[in-house]
Amino acid sequence: MRHRPPQQAFAPRVQAFPLRTVGRWALWLLALGLMLVLAMPAARATAPQPLMLPDDARPVNVWSTATLLTDSSLQWGVQDVLGHLQDFAEPPSRGGSLGVRKEAVWLRLPLMSRVPSGNEWIVNIDFAVLNEVDVYLATGGRVVQHAALGNLRPYSERPLRGRTPAMTLDLAADTPYELLIRVQTSGAMILPITLSKAPYLVHRSLREQMFQGVLAGLALCLVVYSFTQWVSQREKLFLYYCMLVVGSAGFSLQFFGVGTQFLWSDRLWIEVHAAGAAGLLAIAGSFLFMGHALMGHLPHSRFQRVMQAGAVLSLVLLAAFLLGLINTRTTTAIISILGPLPSLISLPIAVARARQGDSVSTTLLAAWVAYFTAAVAMVCLVQGLLPVNFWTLHSFQLGAAADMLLFLRVLGQRSAALRHAASEALRERDTMRSLAYTDSLTGLCNRRGMQMALQTALAQANPQHLVALYLMDLDGFKPVNDTYGHDVGDDLLVAVGQRLQANVRQHTDLAARLGGDEFIVMARDLATPEQAQELGRALLHAFEKPFRLSQRSIQVGLTIGYALAPLDSGDAQHLVRLADAAMYAGKEGGKHCLRRNPGELALTS
Repeated sequence: MRHRPPQQAFAPRVQAFPLRTVGRWALWLLALGLMLVLAMPAARATAPQPLMLPDDARPVNVWSTATLLTDSSLQWGVQDVLGHLQDFAEPPSRGGSLGVRKEAVWLRLPLMSRVPSGNEWIVNIDFAVLNEVDVYLATGGRVVQHAALGNLRPYSERPLRGRTPAMTLDLAADTPYELLIRVQTSGAMILPITLSKAPYLVHRSLREQMFQGVLAGLALCLVVYSFTQWVSQREKLFLYYCMLVVGSAGFSLQFFGVGTQFLWSDRLWIEVHAAGAAGLLAIAGSFLFMGHALMGHLPHSRFQRVMQAGAVLSLVLLAAFLLGLINTRTTTAIISILGPLPSLISLPIAVARARQGDSVSTTLLAAWVAYFTAAVAMVCLVQGLLPVNFWTLHSFQLGAAADMLLFLRVLGQRSAALRHAASEALRERDTMRSLAYTDSLTGLCNRRGMQMALQTALAQANPQHLVALYLMDLDGFKPVNDTYGHDVGDDLLVAVGQRLQANVRQHTDLAARLGGDEFIVMARDLATPEQAQELGRALLHAFEKPFRLSQRSIQVGLTIGYALAPLDSGDAQHLVRLADAAMYAGKEGGKHCLRRNPGELALTS
C-alpha cells in the first residue's frame, strides 16, 4: 500500500472546515434576504400610505392610488370589508373601466388632509348608469359618512342631486380616513372617479350639461323637422328617420343621466326601461330607414322584406321588454346583437350602388364608418382596453350624432331626387299637354287648344270687355303648293303663323291653326267694336308684304271673317260659325277683305 507524505494528508483537512462553514452561512443569508424581499410587498399592501389631498382645489384621480376587492357573494357589508383591508389588491388597470362584472366591487382609498379648514371634498363617479353605488367614509374602523347612490335608487335621496353619483366628504385635518366605494351594476363598470372641490365639479358639470344640451337640442330639431316633413310630404323615409333619432336620443338621455336629472326623476320603471326601449326603437328605425333609402323604389324586393322583418322583430322585442317578458340584461344582449345588423345587411348593396355613383349609398357608407369607429371605441372602453376620458366616454354619442347628420344628408338627397322626379313628371305632363293642344307644324295652338281658350274667354266677356274671333283663310295658297311643292307650302304655313304671332297682342290675343291653310285669332279685352275692326285691318295689312322663302318671294293674302262676343253671340260654336260665314262671304266678294257677321249672314250647314 502506498502512503502519502504527512504534509499531503494534513493539507486537505485544514482547508475543508472553512469552506463548509462559509457555504452554510451563505445559504442562511440568502434565505433571509428572500424572506425580507417577499415580506416587503405584504407590508406595503397591509399598510398603504394615505393619499395626501392637495392644499389647492386641484382634482385628484382616485385610480392613481386605489386598490380593489371583489365580492362574488354580493353579501359583504362595510364592516366585513374593514376587517379585510389587507386583501385589497392592485386593479387590473387604472384606466377607470373594469368591464362587465356580475360580482360587486369594492374600491379602497386611504386619504388624509393637513389643511385645518376647507376640507369639503366631493367624490364623483362621472358615469350615470350604475345600479347601486355605496360610498363610505371611515376612520378608526368606524363609518362616519355613508351615501346610497345609483340610478336604481331614489333620485330624491341623493345628497347631491346631479347627473352622476356624488357625495361631499367632511374631512378633519391630520386624520387618516378610508374611502370605500362599493359598486354593483348589471352593465359595464365604467368608473371615472375623482375627488375635487365644489367649484371644479360645478364647472365640469356645467360643461357636460352644455354638451348634452347641444346634442339634445340637435336631436329635437331633427325630430321636429323629420316629423313635419313626413306629415307634409307623406314620404316614409322622414318617418323612419324620426324613429331613428328618437331612439338614439332617448338612449343618450338615459345613458348620461340627463333624463334622470330633468325628465323622469324617481320614476324607476322609466329608468329601468328607457335605454332598452330606446335602443330597440332606434334599431327598428335603422332597419326601415336603410331599407327605404337603398331600395325604396322596389318595395317588394327580397332586401326590403328582410329589412322590414328586422324592424318588426325589433318592435316585437320592444313590446316584450315593456311588458316585462324579457329582462334588462337579456335586452342589452339583444341590442348588442341586433344593433349592427341593419348596416351589415345593407353593406353589400350600398357598396355596389356607390360604385355606380349613387350619392345616397356613398353617404350611408360614410355614416357606417363613423358608427363602427364609435362602436369599436365603446366596446374597448367597456372591456377596459381604453382609459376613461371625455372622448372615449362620449365616443358612441359623438358617433351617433355624426350618423344622424349624415342620415340627414340622405334625407336631403332623397328630397332632391323626389323634387327632380316631380319636375320630370310635370315636364312630361306639359309635353303631353303641349302635344295635345299644339299644332305640330307651326307651333301655334290647334283646334282643341283654341276651343279651351275661347271657352275661358267667353266666361269673362261682357259689353265692356269684348271678345273677337277672327277666322281667316290664305288667298293663293294652293298655287304655291302646286308650283313649289308641299315642303315649300309647309314652310309658308310656318311663316304665316310667325307673322300672325308678331301682329297680335302678346298677353291677351291667341293665334291658332285650324288645319290646312285656315287660321284663327282670338282677341280679348276689346273696349269697342271699332277696336276689333282696327285689329282685323292690322292683320289684313300685315299680309300685304310678300314672304321670303328659300330665296323666293311668295305673295299670299288673307280673307278674314269675324264675330264679337257677347254682341253677336255668347256661344263658342255659334261664334265660330258666324265668323266662318263672314269669311266665306268675303271669299265670294273678292277676297283679301275683312268682314264681320253680327248674325245677318247665312250660316253654312
